[in-house]
Amino acid sequence: MTVVIATANADKLRELEDLLADTGVTLAPIGRWKGYTPPPETGETLRENAEIKARTAAGHTGLPAIADDTGLDVAALGGLPGVRAARFAGEHATYADNRRKLLSLLAGVPPDRRQAVFRTVVALAFPDGECHTVEGQCVGEITDEERGEGGFGYDPVFLVRPLGLTYAEMDTAAKHAVSHRGAALARLRVVMADLARARRL
Repeated sequence: MTVVIATANADKLRELEDLLADTGVTLAPIGRWKGYTPPPETGETLRENAEIKARTAAGHTGLPAIADDTGLDVAALGGLPGVRAARFAGEHATYADNRRKLLSLLAGVPPDRRQAVFRTVVALAFPDGECHTVEGQCVGEITDEERGEGGFGYDPVFLVRPLGLTYAEMDTAAKHAVSHRGAALARLRVVMADLARARRL
């Protein structure tokens, strides 16, 4: 069975492929299908956006499709950037733009008020309308400066306190073991195994 990964983000694609390796399905990026246009992310929640993207890709390709949506909730900012994490500094913001805005808004905020939660919802949709969702999260805090060279997005400013490291300071295996996306994909693997037994995958 081929399962489509519905993302145009090369960094997300790489993580999803890594985390879903050895599931017994063939993973194919949505970019292989001509004429596909990513849908507007009009949902108010991560779950809604993940389902929108997965259902659109499944409808376009006629194959099961996986999509995720990720948010970053910072307590001192009332939950911002939340569901708009990728567009925090504007519709065409770069990773660096978003990090700069976040650090600027938190300037002077003490460490005990910089708690943040990274959340990912992953949806697996089928062309017939069936859809399954799972969620993963990681509690951490926002640093006062960027640390590390790895990862992408907010990774250089998201500190996992028990390890004393930002995502960007971890190697790939260590990040996958503790990350929000790693937790969500671990749950999705269980769902996929159940679907395989039911001959849906």
